[in-house]
This record gives sequence, C-alpha cells and structure tokens, in this order.
Amino acid sequence: MGKNSFQIIIDLIKLARPVHWVKNLAVFAALIFSGLLFERGLFLVVVEAFLAFNLVTSASYVFNDILDRDRDKQHPTKKNRPIAAGRIDPTLAITYSAGLAIVGLVLALSIADFFALLLILYLSIQFAYSLYLKHLAVVDIILIASGFVIRVYAGAYIIDAHLSVWFLLCVVATSLFLASGKRRSEFGATGGSSSQTRKSLSKYTKDTLNSYVSMFANSAWLSWALFTFFESPRAAQPLWLFLSEISRATTVNKLLMVTIPVVIFGIMRYEALIFQDKTEAPEKVLLTDPGLIASSVIWIGIVMFIFYGGVAI
Repeated sequence: MGKNSFQIIIDLIKLARPVHWVKNLAVFAALIFSGLLFERGLFLVVVEAFLAFNLVTSASYVFNDILDRDRDKQHPTKKNRPIAAGRIDPTLAITYSAGLAIVGLVLALSIADFFALLLILYLSIQFAYSLYLKHLAVVDIILIASGFVIRVYAGAYIIDAHLSVWFLLCVVATSLFLASGKRRSEFGATGGSSSQTRKSLSKYTKDTLNSYVSMFANSAWLSWALFTFFESPRAAQPLWLFLSEISRATTVNKLLMVTIPVVIFGIMRYEALIFQDKTEAPEKVLLTDPGLIASSVIWIGIVMFIFYGGVAI
C-alpha cells in the first residue's frame, strides 16, 4: 500500500469521526435502566443497533463536511478537515457517505423494520439540518438535541422496554443542554460575529445562549432527580430496609437519589467549561476533562451497583 493510499484511508477514518460514536452509546440507556444489561440476546441486539447508528451518523458527518467545505476553510480548526483541506475529493466523499448509510440501513433492517425507519428519520433530519435548517436559530439547537432522543427511543424499541416519562424528560433536557452549550461555545470562540463559519450564530446573542444553557442545565438535573425519586428500584438487602426504619428520608424505593449530587457536579463542571468556550466538541470534552470523566465513572458505577449489585429488586 502506497503512502498516498494510506493517507486516504486515514482521512476517510477521520471523516467518519469515530470519536463522535460515544454519543451512540445512548442506545444502551433503556437496556441498562431496565435491568437487562446481562441478557445476552438483548445485549447483542443493542450492540448491532449501536454499530448501525455508528455507520449512519458517520454518513451524516461526511455529508455535512461536503456541504460545509467552503465555510470550514474559514474556521480556525475545521479548515484541517480532510475535505476542507483538499485531501479528499468531494466525489469520493459522496460515494463514501452513501456507502456508510446503505450498510447502516441494511444492518438496521436485520434488526427490525421500524428501527430502520427510525434511522431513516435520523438521517432525514441530519440531511435537512446540513442543507438548510442549521442556519435557523433555535431550530438548529432543537434538531441537534433530537438526535439524542431518537437514539434513546430506538434503544428502548428494539428491546421492547418502557421508558419513564421522567427519564425521557431528562434525556430531552440533557440533549438541549449539550446542544445549547455547543452553540454557546462556538459563539464564544468566534465572538459571535462570524457568519462565514455558522450563519445561525449571528442570530443569537451571548445573553440568550447563556439563558438557554442555564435553563436546560436546571431542567436536566431536576428531571433526573424526579426520575430517581419516582422510578428507583426497590432495595432488597436488609441494611437498606433497616435504614428506612431509621429515617423516612432513606425509604427503600429511592436508591438512585444518591446519584443526584454527582449529576449536579457534572452539570456544574460542564457548564463552567461552556462559559470558557471549551465545549464546541462535547464528545471530546467528555472524554478528556478529568472532572467530567471522574463524575461519569462515579455515576455509572453507582447506577450499575444499584441495578446489578444485588441491592435492589
């Protein structure tokens, strides 16, 4: 394999943005909170769904980069993307995007017809977003958030799981928090004055985006708190039953409430990074910031212990 061929392969991998696949882990949410994570058959189905989402989301990223190549050339970091930098021809990129989408949809069809329809809906929203809708203020934030909601709902559908309304509200609020935080960070990075890199930014003000971030941050932790209050699994071990006799504040059906301080810390930390203009790429921040990594690990550890450690039924 020649040096040029190797570089093309590397650039095609970069175009797919595998670091963004962390967002697709949302399809596991229903499986985890249904207490079914170790059901082998269901787990394998969700893994397939995760792979299908990886393919179609990458297809949408490539399509977006094709359309944005001229604007990306004006951006301080996006100018280094393979298409904007001229290393990948747009014709090859179009073929690549179509191939990723087709393989992803074929895999989705092998899981369930309706799941494939959900992926088509996701792709349609992303293509419409890339073509025009991302230039509309507020609409762009809502559409970014919709992708997370579709992921969680799709994950619930394929295992036939019921999702609490409080959990769904938490997903919606968190998605809007991440999306508005992304726009706020972009606004800060460009000073809000550059319409060459993103037209919708010129239609926002710093105060407006700050208010969106604060509103959805509050909504996210409050909806999670309500979910833990109403939907926590019941305790099974004698220790928890004994504690419930000591204080009504430790009643046995509210075990997940112990995660609330961790969630609040994580949101506060992420909001601080937003106002430092460091969250233009949320997936990278979540994987590199020590505070967010620590809070995520602790939160996941507590949730897994409660659902799968034998302390609840």
